[in-house]
Amino acid sequence: MRVAQIRDHLQAQGAKAPHIDRILRAWLNARPLDAGPRHQPAESFLPLAVRQALPALAGELDQLAVVVSEHPDGEGAARLLVKLSDQQLVESVLLPRQGLCVSTQIGCAVGCTFCMTGREGLIRQVSSVEMLAQFVLARRQRPIRRVVFMGMGEPSHNLDNVLETIELLGTAGGIGHKNLVFSTVGDHRVFERLPQGPVVPALALSLHSTRAELRAQLLPKAAAISPEELVDRAETYARRTGYPIQYQWTLLAGLNDSLDEMDGIVRLLHGKYAIMNLIPYNSTAALDFQRPALAHITTLARYLHSQGIRTTVRNSAGQDVEGGCGQLRARAENARRPGGAQSAKSLSPATATQLRPRRLAT
Repeated sequence: MRVAQIRDHLQAQGAKAPHIDRILRAWLNARPLDAGPRHQPAESFLPLAVRQALPALAGELDQLAVVVSEHPDGEGAARLLVKLSDQQLVESVLLPRQGLCVSTQIGCAVGCTFCMTGREGLIRQVSSVEMLAQFVLARRQRPIRRVVFMGMGEPSHNLDNVLETIELLGTAGGIGHKNLVFSTVGDHRVFERLPQGPVVPALALSLHSTRAELRAQLLPKAAAISPEELVDRAETYARRTGYPIQYQWTLLAGLNDSLDEMDGIVRLLHGKYAIMNLIPYNSTAALDFQRPALAHITTLARYLHSQGIRTTVRNSAGQDVEGGCGQLRARAENARRPGGAQSAKSLSPATATQLRPRRLAT
């Protein structure tokens, strides 16, 4: 389902453009579809046929995304395993400080070697309405003021749906444009199309290495763009929009956590309108990568600061529940398969959650 289908359905019931916009605004603000301004009764601003069609539409929207399990991490974040209407599973993350991370694809075609999502390849695209439904689920639980497209999937590979979602969130959803963050491994289409829309998001760029050969090994199916060109194009975007680029760097022990790599970051980002986010790897028994020791992470961050690079150390939400990107879905899919229940039972008490649908409180 796409937003256009909702518009067409309501238009067929006699709704005009202002009626449709009001209904979409009510949905994205986690309110009843017939909610109006200043507590006006629906009959004062919606045609009868439209009002009669809203309960069925609300039921359809509620089934687009249903929370299967919730995994809080003790630091204000919580990973949500979400079931879509075709029974496929995606992950959303409630972030501290009123943030939300949404998934744009089921699986991912980039094939990042350190990511559980990348291991299964691309299964299908997530529609714009399914992304919006993830947002509504979150807003029913807590205020949401920032949305990052940084969950399962590569947003540039589902560009039309993601841009439609961004436009709705930046208008009817009431999210500030700079608080909509498009995260990508880098694609020429991103730099060409993002500045052209009515809502221009901030940009996060997954770098992970300044060495082209190593980056190609870690991100084997990313667009063949050198780190130097990525940074140059990103800097142009930053200066055009007025938003700093948020560079993502997953720290993998023994691979990209050397001082030589930090010097590469300094070489590329010195003087740029940029923030470097160092993200210690979220370890999983299914993969052989490890996160560096805390003392080493601290040393790297201090070194970058000393060289004039604005740097943050950002833990991936879900560290203490083994809930890194794709891990919840992978465990749930394993439990669905014959003989997979044993693997699900082996989870620690802190992470084992019954996989039954439930709805967040409104």
